[in-house]
Amino acid sequence: MSKYKPELEHVSRNCWDVYASAADRKALAACADGYMRFLSVCKTERETVDYILAAAKAAGFSEQLGAKSKAYARVQRGKTILLARRGRRPLGEGFRLIGAHVDTPRIDLKQHPLYEDSDLGLMKTHYYGGIRKYQWLARELALHGVVVKKDGSVVKVMVGEDLGDPVLTITDLLPHLAQKQVEQKVSDAFEAEKLNAVVAHEPSGAGDTKRLKDKDRVKGRVLELLHRRYGITESDLFSAELQLVPAGPARNVGLDSSMIGGYGHDDRSCVFAALEALLAEKTPEHTQFALFWDKEEIGSEGATGAQSLFFEYAVQDILDAWSPKDRLPEVFRRGMAISADVNAAVDPDHLDVFEKRNAAYMGYGPCFNKFTGHRGKVGANDAHPEYVAYLRGILDKAGVPWQMAELGKVDLGGGGTVAKFLAVYGMDVIDMGPAVLSMHSPFEVLGKADLYATVLAFRAFFKS
Repeated sequence: MSKYKPELEHVSRNCWDVYASAADRKALAACADGYMRFLSVCKTERETVDYILAAAKAAGFSEQLGAKSKAYARVQRGKTILLARRGRRPLGEGFRLIGAHVDTPRIDLKQHPLYEDSDLGLMKTHYYGGIRKYQWLARELALHGVVVKKDGSVVKVMVGEDLGDPVLTITDLLPHLAQKQVEQKVSDAFEAEKLNAVVAHEPSGAGDTKRLKDKDRVKGRVLELLHRRYGITESDLFSAELQLVPAGPARNVGLDSSMIGGYGHDDRSCVFAALEALLAEKTPEHTQFALFWDKEEIGSEGATGAQSLFFEYAVQDILDAWSPKDRLPEVFRRGMAISADVNAAVDPDHLDVFEKRNAAYMGYGPCFNKFTGHRGKVGANDAHPEYVAYLRGILDKAGVPWQMAELGKVDLGGGGTVAKFLAVYGMDVIDMGPAVLSMHSPFEVLGKADLYATVLAFRAFFKS
């Protein structure tokens, strides 16, 4: 009878056990602190791209591309950015790409938002991405975005982040009057057209008896404030991108401060990890690409989404400058990519939606998703086993903990990523990122050790 060999089993490693030394804990804490600062200031796609571009330029990246350039940055419409660092080998031998998305579920203002009702100034909204509407009620919200005037000048708007700033809010119904509402399905109880932000109460010209019969005095007061602070009129709101996001900075979570709570871990944790990894691995064997897209949360559509031809056009220009003898199809075919996106961490209060043997757990490092999609892998990129084996070898050699999972039980849902839009070029690609609690909520929770392990995993990939 053969003897049982425990070493034949796969055993996941807890990041806190792996990174237990004083040096590791110091590096882990520094990584978490840097990420919390990043997360606190990057609440829109434009703010995130501005941050990435500034960090890249400080590290020597240039928006000018030439035959002798080593590090190149290219921005699309202020909301998508590609960073490229030249490798020792020609592009025809492939590249290493990490792609993540900079957009996050939120509440957008409609193009004709401002109105008055019941002596309150309000703004109409249209939610963006997959949110649970009730989570956005009765909480502090900040207003971020840009207004573009007819002369082309861009006015940046940010209200609600400084402690001295006012915040906005979307009101909720008091329980005393909610008997009918509590009997409804969640999908029926919270209507999108009732997600209206309260923005003012004081009327324009208060105390002026000649104006008591004027209409929409509170709306008028809001327009006066906007013009005084930003020099804009109501018509300028037609050419604006204004977003309501949770107000305030990222915070430590837990009595042990082992986690980070904040808005936008999905997918800015992967953006941060990819950027940190790229800036750290300065002498690559293969050309490195870090690609940060917009619009993933609504299907990767539009000129700044992963379905656009931005990446293809940019790589062709880079190829012409750095490796003109190589052909674009061959470059893509030999490329290796990580679609950097988070997964859902097992929540002990909701175990019924997870298949525990194939679920992601907080604390066990970045998670490979061989496939995403929904119900029968519809809409999924399904990574090839040869590539999975290659990446396992890279991370094991680097000593980085990792796990393999899928998103929930088969018939209960699912999700999509940008992986399938990279796979169309023939390159190898797989989804990978840390596990997150309360995903798509205004206050997601991420483990600090998982973030640190993800940065190290991305570094190992970039230098492979």
